[in-house]
Amino acid sequence: MSVNNTHKINVLVYSGPGTTTESVRHVLYSLRRLLSPHYSITPITADTILKEPWQPSCALLIIPGGADLAYCRAFDGDGNRKITQYVRRGGSFLGFCAGGYYGTARCEFEPDDKVMAVVGPRELKFFEGTCRGAAFKGFAYASEAGARAMRVGVEVGEFEGEGKEEVPGEFTCYYNGGGVFVDADQLAKRNEGNKVTVLARYLDPLDVKGVGDAAVVHMKVAEGSVILTGPHPEFAGCNLDRNVGGKEYGELVDKVTEDHEKQAGFLKGMLRKLGLRVSQETYMIPKLTVLHLTSVYPEDVGSLLGNLRTAGLLTKEGDKEMIVAENDTFIYHKVIKTIHPHSTFQPSKFLTPYFSHSLYYKSLNTYRSQSRQSPSQFGSFLLYGEVITSTSTILDKNYSLLEKLPNGLTSIATMQISARGRGNNAWISPLGALGFSTILKHPMELSVQAPVVFVQYLTAMAIVEGIKTYAPGYQDIPVKLKWPNDIYAEDPSPPPPGYNPQKGPRYLKIGGILVTSTFTNNMFHLVIGCGINTANALPTTSLNLLLSSLNSQRRKKQPSATPLPSYQPERLLARILVVLEEFYNRFALLGFRPLEEAYYKYWMHSGQLVRLEMEGGARARVRGLTMDHGLLRAEEVTGEGEDERKTGRVFTLQSDGNSFDFFNGLLKVKT
Repeated sequence: MSVNNTHKINVLVYSGPGTTTESVRHVLYSLRRLLSPHYSITPITADTILKEPWQPSCALLIIPGGADLAYCRAFDGDGNRKITQYVRRGGSFLGFCAGGYYGTARCEFEPDDKVMAVVGPRELKFFEGTCRGAAFKGFAYASEAGARAMRVGVEVGEFEGEGKEEVPGEFTCYYNGGGVFVDADQLAKRNEGNKVTVLARYLDPLDVKGVGDAAVVHMKVAEGSVILTGPHPEFAGCNLDRNVGGKEYGELVDKVTEDHEKQAGFLKGMLRKLGLRVSQETYMIPKLTVLHLTSVYPEDVGSLLGNLRTAGLLTKEGDKEMIVAENDTFIYHKVIKTIHPHSTFQPSKFLTPYFSHSLYYKSLNTYRSQSRQSPSQFGSFLLYGEVITSTSTILDKNYSLLEKLPNGLTSIATMQISARGRGNNAWISPLGALGFSTILKHPMELSVQAPVVFVQYLTAMAIVEGIKTYAPGYQDIPVKLKWPNDIYAEDPSPPPPGYNPQKGPRYLKIGGILVTSTFTNNMFHLVIGCGINTANALPTTSLNLLLSSLNSQRRKKQPSATPLPSYQPERLLARILVVLEEFYNRFALLGFRPLEEAYYKYWMHSGQLVRLEMEGGARARVRGLTMDHGLLRAEEVTGEGEDERKTGRVFTLQSDGNSFDFFNGLLKVKT
C-alpha cells in the first residue's frame, strides 16, 4: 500500500514577513481564477517552508511582492536550501516583483539612494545575474506613488503547446518598484548554468540604463522551472482601489482593467510553462448567499430563535432582526434575507436548487429508524448556504452563538470560498465536495474515560463507515483512514509506467477533518469540520469516480449486475451523522477501547514502518494507538525482511503538527 505523493495539488503562496497584504490578495485571486479546481491555492507562513514537508505535494511555490530583505531574514540558510532543493528536484517557483529580486544572484534596488538602497547577493540564484531597479523612478514603500500602468512586450515564440494562442503580443499591467533582469539576453546565450529565456520585455523607456529590457525571465534549473517578474501581471484591475490615489491613479486602474484578458492570457502562458494545468474556463469566485435554517421538526426553528432572543443574541434594528456574535452579524427578515428560518415547512428546490432538504430529512429519519441506538440529535438542525465563507468559521468564531446553539446542529454548504484545513490553510471547496461542520457538546466530566482528542478518530470512522454503509453494495468502496484525521481512497486511475505492483494499491486523499474546541462552563464546545470529495473529480479523485470503477468491476463479474447509483450528498450527510452519533454515544459511555478494533479495520497503518530522526534514524513499526491521548504506539525493530527483530523498545509518537503529512514529522513523546 502506498500514498500517491506524485499527484501535486498544492500551489503555495508565501504570506509571511516581507509580503504585502495587497500582493498576497492579488496572487490568491488571480491564481484561483485560473487554476481552480485543479489545484488548492493556499497561503503559507515561513514556518511552513522551514519546518513542514510541503515539497512532495507542491506543484508551485510563489513568493509575491513586498520587501526582499525580509525574505532574506526569513529564509537565508535552511529555508533557501529547501527551496533550491525542491526546484532542482523538479519543482516550480514563481517570484513576482520583490519575489523576482529575491530569486536572482544579486539584488540592486536604488543603489544610489542612501535611504532606499537595498544591495547585496541573494542565495537562490535561479537567475544567475542581477536584478536592478526600480526600473522606473518614483517608488515609495507602502504607497502607490511610484505605481504605473506599464506596457510589456511578449516573446510569444517562447510559448508553445496548448493555449499558446491565448498569449498576447503585448499588454498593459500594473507596476510598482520592480526591476530589470540585467543582461538576460547575454546569459541566455551561455552553454552553462541555468538556461535563461526572456519571456517579456519593458516597452516603455527605462530609468535604469545599460542593463537591457528583460521584464520577465524563465530559467530551467536542473529538473525544475522558475519564472521571475519585475511587473505585476497578477494584479487584476477589478481589485485595484481607484480611491487610494488621485486622477492619475484612476487612469492607471482603467488602463490595467482594459487589458484584463491579455493579462490573463499571459499569466496562463506562464503557468503552463511552469508545468501547471490551467482551467479551460476562467473560474469566478462566487458571492455569498442566503443561509437557510431548518430542522427535522420545522416548528423547532421558532423555538431555537426564541432561545437566542432570550439569551440576548437576537436583537432588533428597525424592521430587521439580527443575530450578533463575535465574528459575524446575521440578519434575517421577510424581504432582506441573510438567514432564512423555515419554521413551517422545508425549503423548496427553487430556494435551494443544489441541496434537497426534503431528501436529507427523509434520509435522516430512515437511517435513524434502522439504528438500534435511537440517535436523535446530530443533524436535526441544519444551517445551509449555497455559498458561504466556511462551515466551521461561522460556528467556532462566534463563541457566544456557539454556546447557545443545540448539540448536533450542522452547517453545510454547496461551496465554501474560505474552507479551513490544518494550520492556516484555506481554500475554495469546489462544487461536488461535501463540506459540513457539526457542533458537539462534550461535558468535561467525561474527559477521563472519553478524552476529547478521540473525537477526530470517531469522525474519521463515521465517514468511512457512512460511505460503506450508504446502501447495500457500497461496502466495497476502497476508502481508508490516515491517522489522525484524513480520508484516503484507492486511486482508480491506471498506475504510471514502471510502477511496482508489489507496493500495493496507490491511495489519494479525498477527505479531511478539522476539530476546533472552545471550553466554557465545564463544557467542550467542539466544531467538527469535514470535507469529502463526493462528485468532484479534481483535484484528486472522488467517491463517484470510485463508484464508477466499482461498477465496472461488478459488470465484469456479473454482466447483468445493476449499477450502484451515484452518492447523493444529502443522503450521504444523513448517513455519516447518524453513524457519528452512534459512535459518540458509545464512546461517551465506555470510552474508545470498544471502538479500537473498528478503527484499526479502516486505518492504513497497521505494521507501517516509520523512521524516527530524533532517535538517530531508528526504525519502528506502528502497532496502534495509546488509549489515554490517542498517540501512535510503535515498536522498534532492527534488521530487514526475514531478519527483522523487535528490540523491546516501544515508542509513543505524536506529529510535529505540520499541515501536509503527519507521518513526515513524527516526534517521540517524552515519558
